[in-house]
Amino acid sequence: MAAHEEEASLPAADSPAPAPPTLRSQAKETRRKALLSAAAALFAENGFSRVSLEDLGAAAGVSGPAVYRHFPGKQAVLAELLLSVSRGLLDGGRAVAAAASTPEAALRGLVEFHVDFALSNPDVIRVQDRDLDSLSDSDSADVRALQRSYVELWVGVLGEVHSGGDGAGQDADPAELRVRAHAVFGLINSTPHSVRSHGRPIAAEAARPLLEQMALAALTVH
Repeated sequence: MAAHEEEASLPAADSPAPAPPTLRSQAKETRRKALLSAAAALFAENGFSRVSLEDLGAAAGVSGPAVYRHFPGKQAVLAELLLSVSRGLLDGGRAVAAAASTPEAALRGLVEFHVDFALSNPDVIRVQDRDLDSLSDSDSADVRALQRSYVELWVGVLGEVHSGGDGAGQDADPAELRVRAHAVFGLINSTPHSVRSHGRPIAAEAARPLLEQMALAALTVH
């Protein structure tokens, strides 16, 4: 074989690994996350319309104008908050379902995953409930599309559970399964309002098993 042919047959050199993040980029990402965390708390407490950029900056330890280094405006902060959460739910739910060995295990995993989300993100849930309409039409459509995909993930798993997981059972009506899924989301997402007793918060450890048991019962009852 000719030398040039031998050289042509050699595997191409691997592409260089991406450069590690710089301290500057890490600091910028940390500040961005701090702004989103502050936004979740402030929007939940006061409502989107009553929070200013100065409020956001102060809560995250920067000046109001400095917020523009990370977001073009307050509405962009709200959009990133709700879009990132919606993407995280969909990606996380898909990972849970893919890792499960049976439809029943997938359903239990989804319930545990969503309960954990609700207990960890009560402020985001309140913002979603109250301020979704404050998004631009485009961002609102993107959030709703992600949420529909998340619902359909649950519907698919529920369909396998109610058919016996092997396709041999009677197929459940997808519309009924969506009702079940939405009802359970309502149950679990009520956490910011329901895990309080006489003004005192109930520990997540106490609320978690109760929410999981109630959700599974609603999803599987015939």
